[in-house]
Amino acid sequence: MQIIPFTHLAYSILPLFIVWYYYKKWTSDKYEIITSTIRMIVQLLVIGYFLIYLFKEKNDFIGLSIIIFMITVSTWIALRNTQDKSLNHYSKIFLSIAISGIIHLILIIAFVLDLHTLYEPRYVIPIAGMIFANTMNALSLAIERYEKEISRDVSFEKAREVAFKACLIPQINSLLAVGLVSLPGMMTGQILSGIDPLIAVRYQIMIMTMVLSSAGISAIIYFSLKKSKS
Repeated sequence: MQIIPFTHLAYSILPLFIVWYYYKKWTSDKYEIITSTIRMIVQLLVIGYFLIYLFKEKNDFIGLSIIIFMITVSTWIALRNTQDKSLNHYSKIFLSIAISGIIHLILIIAFVLDLHTLYEPRYVIPIAGMIFANTMNALSLAIERYEKEISRDVSFEKAREVAFKACLIPQINSLLAVGLVSLPGMMTGQILSGIDPLIAVRYQIMIMTMVLSSAGISAIIYFSLKKSKS
């Protein structure tokens, strides 16, 4: 597989300057894109070195700690754009992400991939990252839309309907577009690394179904908790 030098990697950042210019001009926010990009680069470099260590040291306690950390951080990020930033609301988001994510992670590791152990870091960490990031994004959309609908004095059921449908639009669009408009990241990465395309397709089917169901179930849990506490 072609190795990308860091000097060449810098070229991919050039179009971001255009986006940053108009983002600054139209939103008056000078720093969000710059800080987000720098943070992304630093985080990925750090995690790259950390993953090398994780793949060599198959420590169950470290693996569990990483999963809890992923859930905690994704909950905090999902809470960031909500109006209700209380501890009670945080706990609802945490439970929604954790329950949905762990169900799907166990299903994939133990049954779909049928690995010999539940903690195989080369599989568990990347898949857990995909699951929790996906549920985080879906819940962020669901909560943001739900709060907007509630602010218009609509009923809980109507707000839930609108929010639930809105939060699944990206996932449903991805299912409809895959293979026709796009070759998703995991499948593309496997093909570039020399894996048979038909094997890559099987993995991608696993990921695509996981993405939709984990997003949907996290939203279902969240609104169930929301209703029970209302």
